[in-house]
Amino acid sequence: MLSTGALRAHLLAARLAGPVATSRQNSLQSYRLFAARDPRVMLGLDPERAWGERDLLRLMAEKCGVSDDPDHVSGPDVIDPERTLAGLDAFAERLGAAAERRAPVLLGTGHPHRLLGFYAGLADALSSAGCAVLTPAQGRCIDITTRFGVRTYNLDYVRGVALVREPGVRAPGSATGAHTHSPLPVRAVLEGIVETFGALPELVVGDHGWVCGAGQLGIEAIGLADTDDPALFVGEAEGRVSVAVPLDDAVRSDYYHPLTRYVLNRACLSQ
Repeated sequence: MLSTGALRAHLLAARLAGPVATSRQNSLQSYRLFAARDPRVMLGLDPERAWGERDLLRLMAEKCGVSDDPDHVSGPDVIDPERTLAGLDAFAERLGAAAERRAPVLLGTGHPHRLLGFYAGLADALSSAGCAVLTPAQGRCIDITTRFGVRTYNLDYVRGVALVREPGVRAPGSATGAHTHSPLPVRAVLEGIVETFGALPELVVGDHGWVCGAGQLGIEAIGLADTDDPALFVGEAEGRVSVAVPLDDAVRSDYYHPLTRYVLNRACLSQ
């Protein structure tokens, strides 16, 4: 069992919270793009209200603990570890509720190199608790716009976690995939479920477009988000995302293992 104090110390030591690798410049650029409704940072979310740069800065200060000073424009961004802990507790509560009712769940990541192990641990525990961990539309081709133009990816699953990979790069089932912010993969998965007349997920767990894309369609969604991903926190503020946990989403993959243990213990899903 990992105590709150031990996890707080780990968050700071691993730079999951506190001063993080995400730069202030990158975060502010994301807020500017979001305010302009640039699809690269919307992650599939269509906000109900207009969000200006100052609005977003205030929101991110409230949700993450970043500085709300618009004149602070350089250096590392900062995440308040207390906000991360509170987010993980809320995240665990939603997982526990899904497990208690044996709800069908979907897990997906746009950060497979970093976060696959975190989500896979959750998938294993939810499956053991009697939840159906959904894996439809495996192998489906998805065309995603990138900075290099439109690229075709294949949908795949590793240990119950959805991801996309470039065709021919790795064999299906291998433990790496492509980094993406796109909501198109979760839409493809949901279309696959409808086509096979299966049950839609009652909960989607993930990051980037997996969370915002599902939340925009009215499906309960929870996930992890960095300071340069304002869409998840806007979605949470507007009620489309149930929980957005602030943390650095691109540190070493093994640094997330203690978070898995903490969340599963809080959700009463430890094995």
